[in-house]
Amino acid sequence: MVCAAGVSLAALAPSPLMACATCFGQSDAPMAQGMNWGIFTLLGMIVAVLVTIASFFVYLIRKESAQTAKTAAENLSEVKV
Repeated sequence: MVCAAGVSLAALAPSPLMACATCFGQSDAPMAQGMNWGIFTLLGMIVAVLVTIASFFVYLIRKESAQTAKTAAENLSEVKV
């Protein structure tokens, strides 16, 4: 029990944080530029997926409203006859 408490305290003890070699080094180094391009590429993929999902829902909403308008027009024409 004492050993488990000691291990828990050691795991939760604050320790100094060190930046990775890319972040700690020069910000204009080729490795840092590559990391930035990787971040932008992943961000672009996320944006593309979110735009695709949003456009799909816009498509569904427009299709549903067109179907509702068509049904309403059919119901009006049946009532008049």
